Amino acid sequence: MVSVAFVEINMVIIYLKCRRENQKTPYIVIIRKPKIVTLTSNSIFSDNSLRLSFFWSLSGFFVAICTENEYNRDSVNSRDHRFIIRFPVTDNRMCRNVCNLCFLLRFKIFFPILLTVESVAMNFDKGSTVGIDLGTTFSAIAQVNENGEPVPLANEDDDVETASLILLAESGHVIVGPNRNRAAMEDPENVVERIKRHMGVSSYKRTFDGREITPEFISSLILKKLKQDGEKRIGEIGNAVITVPYYFNDTRRKSTQDAGRIAGFNVIDIINEPTAATLTYAWSRGELGVSQVKMERPRRILVYDLGGGTFDSTVVEYTPTHFRVLATDGDVKLGGVDWNDRLADHIMKAFHVKHNIDASKSAKSIQVLRNDCEMAKIQLSDKDETSVTFRHEGKSITVRITRDDFEKMTADLLQRTADTTEFVLEQADLEFGQIDAIVLVGGSTLMPQVRTMLRELTGIEPYTELDPHTSVAKGAAIHAAILEAKFRTDATAGNKKLKRLFESIRQEDVNSHSLGVVALDTKAGSTVNHIMIPRNTTLPFSLSQTFQTNKPNQTRISVQVLEGDAPDPVACSLLGKCRITELPEQLPKGSPIEVTYSFDKSGRISVSAREKTTGKEAKIDIDRKGALTEQQVDAFVQLAAEYVVE
Repeated sequence: MVSVAFVEINMVIIYLKCRRENQKTPYIVIIRKPKIVTLTSNSIFSDNSLRLSFFWSLSGFFVAICTENEYNRDSVNSRDHRFIIRFPVTDNRMCRNVCNLCFLLRFKIFFPILLTVESVAMNFDKGSTVGIDLGTTFSAIAQVNENGEPVPLANEDDDVETASLILLAESGHVIVGPNRNRAAMEDPENVVERIKRHMGVSSYKRTFDGREITPEFISSLILKKLKQDGEKRIGEIGNAVITVPYYFNDTRRKSTQDAGRIAGFNVIDIINEPTAATLTYAWSRGELGVSQVKMERPRRILVYDLGGGTFDSTVVEYTPTHFRVLATDGDVKLGGVDWNDRLADHIMKAFHVKHNIDASKSAKSIQVLRNDCEMAKIQLSDKDETSVTFRHEGKSITVRITRDDFEKMTADLLQRTADTTEFVLEQADLEFGQIDAIVLVGGSTLMPQVRTMLRELTGIEPYTELDPHTSVAKGAAIHAAILEAKFRTDATAGNKKLKRLFESIRQEDVNSHSLGVVALDTKAGSTVNHIMIPRNTTLPFSLSQTFQTNKPNQTRISVQVLEGDAPDPVACSLLGKCRITELPEQLPKGSPIEVTYSFDKSGRISVSAREKTTGKEAKIDIDRKGALTEQQVDAFVQLAAEYVVE
């Protein structure tokens, strides 16, 4: 009998050998095979991998360690094999964990382990783990303390929020979160705001110090400031969970992850803002992870998240240990700044009428006016009226604004959020009477018109006990604590009681954008986006559909993978292509092509296409891609380290 210690030593040796000789990340592969079929290492691994592979059989399970592409995928994925698990080996500790897993396999305890096998594949850097709400207008950072409470970390000015505003000062020096009145007086060329709206947009560039800087790099400066101030409170911070709007697409999510990496964080996860808010809501009610809490049925809440620049409406169903998103929708270009801009437009029009001068082309004047309109909006949440004075080219005007005026000029913006909220309820197949609470998130929900609209629309009094400014950061910190409890093995993972509490929590998400393929509409004679996985589908999910070739004698087939809900493929994002070539001659029109689409919890998309007549097949795994290449990210990491951020 092979001992666990023997296997552990061999796996560690092979791990080190793979890293030293091949400079590749080794992978561990676990396969189950029916006992009646003979299985050897030669049937799975290519010849050049045998010198690196260690193969171990135990009661029908087979374990090996090899580099990424050194196993025969076709053999492993054939119908003779029941399943395969593959994950990267990143350190020696993982080898020991896998050996423990293998030991349990001998006693047939496999399927419970399968649910948590990813626990040996998540890496944590030295230092604390935090949650971050990277917002359009304000950002916040939080940590779960030793008592299990999510606590915002104040910045050096003792504020729990830091303005997502950057002042590009002298060479190699930037100021994050300066006083807005001061920023309004600066040269607009040196002020960057609302950068979140440009995440993932490769065409957006600014120039500073003679270099082109991108939204990812600019956002990393905000994150670096949060990290610096947070470390003054709790010491070294190594890891982070960063939030994004639910409606962010894949490119925007990857760009957010890249920004965290540039700032010096090990970004262990990207979590959706409404999901984070739900965790905070459950924690505030004393329900999070508490098995003693008895519910007659799962609670359903609607998270209405109106931030500075984005909006999400999400329905979540939860018990103390299980959180499941039912439906979501949103707008990445709708938030509090749009209310500000509507007021600014109103004042500029009044200025034009009085002085016959168009001030809309003056970046300096607009910058000052935007700041004044932000202050006026906040005042109108508490007062019935206020006034704004606008100056340009030696002329001025003072405009009196009542709350009623403001609500009328922004009514269409509010209606967009109401329409989205109704649509989300429809997608969840629910009525408002089946919702237990409406949870308000985001500073813009402090506007009285928001609460009035929701009360009239739903018949439910909105829940206002959460701090709309910090609840998302707190939820991100809770999610970080859950990941630490499940996947972190060192002493910094917290006390055992909290570890057990957070380990018990499961979360299920949905996709916010549909996934499809380009198909030919034979009636219209044009291409369409044929949706394979509709948005709001619970993940993970897999689906196969059969299509037909559209002309005789086709020699190749190309499957174009799309993200988006628009019928027109041009209006969607092209994620990738997989091609089948060298098809047989005289293949008739209408020959069947089977397309299989898979979408896992981490956002990884796999697509395969198989021509059924010949059995020829092509596959593509679509990894999350941002607007930056790996080389660009590495270069920005070095550049960010050179910058002084205050």
